Amino acid sequence: MTALAVDIRREGLRRALQAGAPVYLLLAALLVAIAVADPGFFEPDRLLAFAKRSAPLVILAAGQYLVIVSGGYDLSVGSLVTVGVVVAAETFNEFPGAPWPAVVALLLAGGALVGLANGLIVAVLRVPSFIATLGMMLILEGAVFYWTQGSPHGSLPEDFRALGRGNAVGSLPWAVVICLAVGTATVLLMRAAFGRTLLATGDNERAAALAGVRVARIRLAVFTLSGLAAAIAAVLVGGFSGISAQAGRGDEFEAITAVVLGGAALGGGAGSVVAAMAGAFSLQALFTLLNLHGVSGALESTVQGLIVIAAVWLGAVNWSRVRRRPATTTPRGEA
Repeated sequence: MTALAVDIRREGLRRALQAGAPVYLLLAALLVAIAVADPGFFEPDRLLAFAKRSAPLVILAAGQYLVIVSGGYDLSVGSLVTVGVVVAAETFNEFPGAPWPAVVALLLAGGALVGLANGLIVAVLRVPSFIATLGMMLILEGAVFYWTQGSPHGSLPEDFRALGRGNAVGSLPWAVVICLAVGTATVLLMRAAFGRTLLATGDNERAAALAGVRVARIRLAVFTLSGLAAAIAAVLVGGFSGISAQAGRGDEFEAITAVVLGGAALGGGAGSVVAAMAGAFSLQALFTLLNLHGVSGALESTVQGLIVIAAVWLGAVNWSRVRRRPATTTPRGEA
């Protein structure tokens, strides 16, 4: 690798860190505040437990980031998490001896297919992503309620649940290992040619198309990956929390909040995936801090709403035009 290439990579890394600096500082501040309220928080087991709880949201944020920087939204991921948990429970209920890797593969394939369907609706039928994924969210929620009547049957075996609450090596949870793998894969994807094409599409879809970018393929890819991320999150949520007909309720808004908190432009074309994942950790840390101070969990949605409004406003401000008012001087000869 030439010296020029090294300098370019270093400059890219420096800009990425600067772009996400506010969320990194916020995360550090929140972790310090948690440690003040709970002095044992930084003990290895406690810190890993926090990372394990955060892993599903971090993975959802990584998938949501891909969609948002391409200029879209995916509101179906929360309901897709719920579907994944319910399908796993019902599958084990119908086939008690089913091998858990086969069920995991089924969930991943289903998540990817739902994401592909979203992509086809957006890219081929030209339905805005907000409407397309909102419709998919309602379809999935209605299907789950009709299937389970609000009360899923069956149970998840321990070997399946180990992915969400067990350890891979020593005290290192499987959820953290999976989260690191997804995060690393997403970072590498964004550093490849696909990532540059993705950002160009989100910045100006028409210009990207004129430059030869196959925009429809980009749409299909990002929605498929977002659905796959939701399926992975469903495996972890089912393992950690168990069966619920509302397992992923509201997760789509938490993922969008995390990406916005990480500084990604809602219109697409700009953002850092590492900062988006740091935004997910920050959101989880904020909820943990509020819980430690006895603040009702019912206010979490209110906090998310305030974060989204504040983050979008700060991102829209043209700070280069912000100037201090010139100091007024008293004309000579006046008192």
